[in-house]
Amino acid sequence: MSARDEVLRRVRAARPSTAVTVPREYRAVDGDTDLVDLLVDRLLDYKATVRRCGADGLGGAVGELLSGASAVVTPAGVPDAWLAGYQGDVLREPLAVADLDAPGVAVLTGCAVAIARTGTLVLDAGPDQGRRALTLVPDHHVCVVHSGQIVGGVPEALARLADPTRPLTLVSGPSATSDIELNRVEGVHGPRRLDVVLVVD
Repeated sequence: MSARDEVLRRVRAARPSTAVTVPREYRAVDGDTDLVDLLVDRLLDYKATVRRCGADGLGGAVGELLSGASAVVTPAGVPDAWLAGYQGDVLREPLAVADLDAPGVAVLTGCAVAIARTGTLVLDAGPDQGRRALTLVPDHHVCVVHSGQIVGGVPEALARLADPTRPLTLVSGPSATSDIELNRVEGVHGPRRLDVVLVVD
């Protein structure tokens, strides 16, 4: 018997003879958890900023967060009302990567769904989110999240997506890494600054 045959024999012998029951408790949504507060807590823990407002205050909140931007990039599906309080230049797609990477350029998007337990914003390239480069190249990302888009966990988020097989961008705070000598560095593979405007419907 060769070494290969011996390894395969051991693998086959290690297989369970009966099907393994996989626990699915994680699928349950916590009914007593305030998902809005939980999402805010997770986002703040990830060093994002959160601004709560009502629908009537959305334009003003976005305008304040974008006040220092030289220009703002938005996907085609972002409503004009979101930019009512912004006074600078608005750039619409299609744009070159060099335009997205210009100094002072920020991006404004919506999201498909937000996951409270993980503090994650899920973007699926919908009309108000655009292509992936929009949220990975500019240094400042402002994302509008409506309270009705917040779910408890990942399974609930996937169930909400129109097509969960499409490429997804999952955003959990500003881009950061601690790979080098455990020092946190931000803006490594995405925006250094993430501002979330939470619209309480």
